[in-house]
Amino acid sequence: QVQLVESGGGLVQAGGSLRLSCAASGSIFSFDLMGWYRQAPEEQRELVAFRTSNGITHYAEAVKGRFTISRDNAKNMVYLEMSSLKPEDTAIYYCNAVRGRNKYWGQGTQVTVSS
Repeated sequence: QVQLVESGGGLVQAGGSLRLSCAASGSIFSFDLMGWYRQAPEEQRELVAFRTSNGITHYAEAVKGRFTISRDNAKNMVYLEMSSLKPEDTAIYYCNAVRGRNKYWGQGTQVTVSS
């Protein structure tokens, strides 16, 4: 059973930075792709960024140049470095992993950016 556990969320002022972490049970080598989604109140969940097993990254336009996704295969961790945070980045952030046709989700971590 795959488990993803996020951490690192919190309250930060606009312009600040946070690093989110996602710990995966077992080796992340087996995942084709790992990424981050977010969901703001009364909004649909949206893709923030992903990184494939061969190093291809993709970012939502809204976060390009401000967020960076990385993975540490040795530690089975995926990170999302967030800088120049804006109030509109406020959301619950979810870690996501894909293996074949299977998708896995963490429980989410709250990020709140105050103006």
